[in-house]
Amino acid sequence: MFQRLIIVLSFLSIASCIDPYRISLPDGERLLTVDGYITTDFGPHRITLTRSDTYGSVFEGLIRPVSQATVAVRDSQGEVTFLTEIEPGAYETPRGFRAEVGKSYVLQITLQDGKEYTSLPELVNPVPVIDSLSYRSVQVATDSRVFDRSGVQIVASFRDPVDQTNFYYWRTVPGTFVVVANPELHTFPPNHPTNPRGPNPKDCCATCFLVDPTRINGFSLASDEDFNGLSNRLPVAFIEDNGLRFKRTYRAEIQQLGITSEAHRFLRLVEQQVSLTGSVFDQPPANIRGNMISLSNPDETVLGYFIAASVDTKQIYIENQNLQFLQTPRIIPDDCRTVQGATVDPPSNWNPPRN
Repeated sequence: MFQRLIIVLSFLSIASCIDPYRISLPDGERLLTVDGYITTDFGPHRITLTRSDTYGSVFEGLIRPVSQATVAVRDSQGEVTFLTEIEPGAYETPRGFRAEVGKSYVLQITLQDGKEYTSLPELVNPVPVIDSLSYRSVQVATDSRVFDRSGVQIVASFRDPVDQTNFYYWRTVPGTFVVVANPELHTFPPNHPTNPRGPNPKDCCATCFLVDPTRINGFSLASDEDFNGLSNRLPVAFIEDNGLRFKRTYRAEIQQLGITSEAHRFLRLVEQQVSLTGSVFDQPPANIRGNMISLSNPDETVLGYFIAASVDTKQIYIENQNLQFLQTPRIIPDDCRTVQGATVDPPSNWNPPRN
C-alpha cells in the first residue's frame, strides 16, 4: 500500500511540473456583409450592413451591425438617393423611391473609418405579372416515425415572355394570420393563495390578428431556359404549419422578381450551400462572393449581393377548412392580446374571400 502511494505521489509531482502548451491562433477575419435589394415598388427599401468573426475570436459567430455609414444608390443617369439609418446597421431609402425598368443601379457605401465600397451595376429587367396564386396542403417526411411536418405550398401561375430571357426570384413577405386563443381556459397562477391553477376564465378576446413574427425560410429561383414563352404553374413558397398559423385564416404575400443572370447565379450558389445535408460527402461551406467590391482595398473580401429588380406582388388567403394536413393546434389559454404583436383590429386591407 505504501509503495502504491509513493507511485501516485510521484506521478502527481511529474504532472504538476508540465507547463501548459498555449496555442496562439490568429483572429478571424471580420468580413463586411451587405444584404438588401431595391425594386420597382415604392419604398422604403432596406439595406443591412454587418460584420461577423469567422473564428478565433471571443465574438465568434456574433453578427455585429455596421453603424454610421454613408449609404447611397446611384442610377445610370447619375441621380443619387441617400439612405437613412433607422436602426443599427439597417439603412432605408425614402418612401417615394423606387427603381425603374431599363435603368442600372449601384450601391455605394462609405464607412465611418473612410473605407469605400461599391456594387457592380445591376440592370432592372422587366418581370411578367402573376396571373394567380393557388395553394395545396402537403406533408414533409422526417426521420421521426411519429411526427411528420406539414404546411402549405403556394403555386404561382404566370406567362413567360417569348422575346426575352428571364430569371425569376420569388420571396415571401411576412404574412398575417388570425390568432385563435381560448380565454375561457385561463387559470389562476400557481402561486395564487387560495386557488392555484384554478379556473379563471376571461371575457376577451378569442381572436386577434398578427403579422407572422417568424421569417419564412427559403426562396425559389427559376430561369426560362425550359419554358420560354409558355404559361407556367410553379411552386414558389412553402409555409410550415407550426400549430398556430393555420388555425383559421392566413394571408400570404408573394413577390415575383425579375433579376439579372448574375444575381440568379449568386442566389443559386446560396441555395445549393443552404441545402447541404451535412454528410461527409458534402462540399465544405465557403464564402460566396457577390457583386460588392472594396474601392479602398481590391483584395478585401466583401460578402453579399445588392439586387435591383422589377417586382409583381400578389396575396392569397389560406383557409383552415381547405387544408388536408394539419399539425396539432397549439392552445393559448389566455386573452389573444397577450401574444406579442397581436391586435384585435384587422389590417385595413384585410379582405378574405367569402365562401
